[in-house]
Amino acid sequence: MKFTPSHEWISIKGKIGTVGITNYAQKELGVIVHVELPEVGTVVKAGQEVCVLESTKSATDIYSPVSGKISAVNQALKTTPELINRSPEKEGWLYQIELSSMEEFNRLLSCPQGK
Repeated sequence: MKFTPSHEWISIKGKIGTVGITNYAQKELGVIVHVELPEVGTVVKAGQEVCVLESTKSATDIYSPVSGKISAVNQALKTTPELINRSPEKEGWLYQIELSSMEEFNRLLSCPQGK
């Protein structure tokens, strides 16, 4: 698992990355009440806004840690967005992406920022 300075995480299996937010980020956001997920098939660049999390505190943009094509989204979040609060680094994943370059993944942080 690798991390971005803005508290997204990504884990890789083959050429597919699973992306979510860190436990620290979900604590800072508060209770997640709505998730706007990307469309499958969308091509994104590293650092591009991909989805939005709405919490009781604010709406927050989530950025892609790598470039590639969105291959799946976590459909469970549409009816149960609080999965992000309960399990941000497992069941609360946001989307999966087919990586364009492993080089971008390799440049990410090895441990999350903050506590």
